Amino acid sequence: MGTGLIDDYVTDLGSRLRGSRRQVRDLLTETRDSLSDAVEAHLDRGLDEEAAQRRAVEEFGPVRVIAGEYQAELAVAYGARTLAWLAIVLPVMHALWEMGRIYFIGPWQDFGGPVPSWYLWIAKANDMTSGVSAGIALVALVLGRVLARRFDTQLLARLAASVALLSLLVVVLGNVAILGATWGLDPQRLVQSFPMSVVSFATWAVIVRLGLLARRCLSCATIVA
Repeated sequence: MGTGLIDDYVTDLGSRLRGSRRQVRDLLTETRDSLSDAVEAHLDRGLDEEAAQRRAVEEFGPVRVIAGEYQAELAVAYGARTLAWLAIVLPVMHALWEMGRIYFIGPWQDFGGPVPSWYLWIAKANDMTSGVSAGIALVALVLGRVLARRFDTQLLARLAASVALLSLLVVVLGNVAILGATWGLDPQRLVQSFPMSVVSFATWAVIVRLGLLARRCLSCATIVA
């Protein structure tokens, strides 16, 4: 059985979708299977192949409409995935950093000598950012699951993307604040041991990776129309 119209439909649909490659592939496979089943049914009713394919495509719906429905589903799924990563990775990243700091640096008040109270305040605030951000992401993830049946998926997708970016922004601001404070206090204190330099580099690499994930999450949610 030829599949020219079905191939064109699925290809057009796939070109409009953004999200997890696996989920996009699964949706396109389901679409192709549904269209093929519809074609078989129309062939059994006496239509020729081309007419059967055309009828199956017409009944399935316009590509633009189906793409909008699928994209909303993909955006919500991608948002949930991003929030889950934030809720898991941020505490782990902070725990590893704290272990390194305690072992190689020691308490903040002993960091290269006595430090003023304002520096300790910034250091403690920075220590809290990962936990706060992970908590925000976790709450948003749970609420999203609860509200998924009551609210529009497009709205939930945008909220998930916004919360992911907000959570990551809090972490970035905390890290920038402690770096700026350390520079203002004594630039020499930014020179760390090799192990802590590796930990710091890994921390920023994770932040950048999560940032790219959150940005793509927003992109997936924004193109929902």
